[in-house]
Amino acid sequence: MNKLPLQTRVQILSMLCEGSSMRSISRVADVSINTVSKLLVDAGKFCADLHDREVRNVTSKRIQCDEIWSFVGAKAKNVSTMKQPVEGAGDVWTWTALDSDSKLIVSWLVGGRDGEYALAFMDDVADRLANRVQLTTDGHRAYLNAVEEAFGSDIDYAMLVKQYGEPESNKSPERRYSPAVCTGAVKTRVEGNPDPEHVSTSHIERANLTMRMANRRFTRLTNAFSKKFENHVHMVAIYTVWYNFIKMHKTLKMTPAMAAGVSKTLWSMEDLCEKMDAVAPKPGKRGPYKKRTNV
Repeated sequence: MNKLPLQTRVQILSMLCEGSSMRSISRVADVSINTVSKLLVDAGKFCADLHDREVRNVTSKRIQCDEIWSFVGAKAKNVSTMKQPVEGAGDVWTWTALDSDSKLIVSWLVGGRDGEYALAFMDDVADRLANRVQLTTDGHRAYLNAVEEAFGSDIDYAMLVKQYGEPESNKSPERRYSPAVCTGAVKTRVEGNPDPEHVSTSHIERANLTMRMANRRFTRLTNAFSKKFENHVHMVAIYTVWYNFIKMHKTLKMTPAMAAGVSKTLWSMEDLCEKMDAVAPKPGKRGPYKKRTNV
């Protein structure tokens, strides 16, 4: 049974988490695109299970939540005109919850942006926390019912609603590639007694910027977007483990998992690959060769 060398797998997974596209990785690592795709699937499934198992009973003070937009196959407005339609095509939202102090990604979910996904996401966030926290989200209305269903009154919850506008002094065509200007923000208490000084989504928005920069699938105005919904989910799973357990945070001078007490040691990509090997099914003996006869 052929198996990629450890260093090649480390190289491929590291490049996936550093903003390289799958085809560029196949050229640099001198492997087939199918090899990169298979490793993405295997590592994605393993990392999803690892995060679900390891990131539990997180002690936190402040949690910030946000959603990051991307798409699979085509943007929602272009799905009806796709030449080769794919299942799950259209806009895709990645929900993320971040511990404001340790910068740990506590929970993530990929899917739509409706109330059903909001509830599933908040249920998962609540299940991973060990204590009462202060929660801040943006003004997305789906959060209101989801937070109430998941936490009840055992939460200090506030919304930060930002107001955007276009500057009158700049009407040039280049403005279409620049984000809207934030003209103000309104803090609204929803439940409990949240501290107004810590009603913020700055940390989660910065973490989502890191996600967009480190994942080629999230980069705007390129052809590296996800072609399959499942692969999009696998990449988010790999990135989350890399961000939590492997990537050193410059301010913390340790990984978010170490800062949150989830891990006692600094992981490397080699460690991740070795953990994958440890649980991989052992290949069985090959059966006897049967000569093919022409009929």
